[in-house]
Amino acid sequence: MRPTVLCFSGLDPSGGAGLQADIEAIGQSGSHAAIACTALTIQNSQQVFGFEATSKELLLAQANAVVDDLPIKCVKSGMLGTTDNIAALAEFLREHPEYLYVLDPVLVANSGGSLGNQETLVKAFIKLIPLATVLTPNTVELRALTGVQDIDQATAKLFEMGAKAVLVKGGHEDTPDYIRNALYMNGKLVSETRCPRLKGEYHGSGCSLASFMAGRLAQGDDLKQAVNHAETWLFGVLKKAETPVPNGQKIPKRF
Repeated sequence: MRPTVLCFSGLDPSGGAGLQADIEAIGQSGSHAAIACTALTIQNSQQVFGFEATSKELLLAQANAVVDDLPIKCVKSGMLGTTDNIAALAEFLREHPEYLYVLDPVLVANSGGSLGNQETLVKAFIKLIPLATVLTPNTVELRALTGVQDIDQATAKLFEMGAKAVLVKGGHEDTPDYIRNALYMNGKLVSETRCPRLKGEYHGSGCSLASFMAGRLAQGDDLKQAVNHAETWLFGVLKKAETPVPNGQKIPKRF
């Protein structure tokens, strides 16, 4: 069977982000996606209205049900929703140190809707940082996690907090013509890419990138290869994105 990525992520009824994005992206990477659902959200492609988180007991029961059933190589997390769920994931990862782990520190939806109390979640996320193979924060999340505004200093702070590798995504920065992503390993910049900035906003782009990376890591890519493959794939699916509402956020066409 294909190698499996176990995703801890929430349900997005629009299908643009969350666990559906994970499933589609991981499938396109060549791996199989298993899901431990962290929350049911109330949202569409443009806005988050609310959510109800899964209990930590149910979350762990979902994850443990597939551990002996599927060839899990990598774990990926997105929306976790509560400090209890973050603690549950940390417990699961400590029990399975053999798994690679892609931490996408989702704090706020791209549409601006809340996915949990940010201050409380940030404090809890700190416990996950040393467990991750790689973190994939955008610059808003990077600043929130570290409390530091300067990008280079904030990235250095993540390594002080125990990070092994960080992919900093620059889509939220004021660079009108391009987006710069930078991969750091062991505190040092090892690669960076600049791609043309496409017009509009995209719903689920961060989920898609992190999940494709996880799928490639499960396939045996090293981190630099996984990032390169994921960025190339994502740019292609964003160029073909569909627009459900005029002038609204677009949904990546992941197939």
